[in-house]
Amino acid sequence: MLGVLADYLPLVIFIGMSLVIGLALLIAPFVVAHKAPDSEKLSAYECGFNAFDDARMKFDVRFYLVAILFIIFDLEVAFLFPWAVAFGQLGWFGFWSMMTFLGVLTVGFIYEWKKGALDWD
Repeated sequence: MLGVLADYLPLVIFIGMSLVIGLALLIAPFVVAHKAPDSEKLSAYECGFNAFDDARMKFDVRFYLVAILFIIFDLEVAFLFPWAVAFGQLGWFGFWSMMTFLGVLTVGFIYEWKKGALDWD
């Protein structure tokens, strides 16, 4: 039985060291951090509203729209990688199916552009 426990000793040491390092990294910022924020740090940055207002305040819909459009066109790139890897085996059918996919996304992008969804007024 002692031999089996000795086999698990490196695992116990690894878990113990992980806990110590993890706790040290969680506690260190509270001990070391500078706690005098100035007005520049508390001002509105990229989000467009003050950092410490009411959490239930109205949020501009344009932020959601930009996020959704980013996800849509980011997924387009995610589909291009496997297609590019298997391009040699797909042949003409694979090529034209991807061109159709990119064409539909391009038409959608032009539609969003013409509707003014990408304008930030």
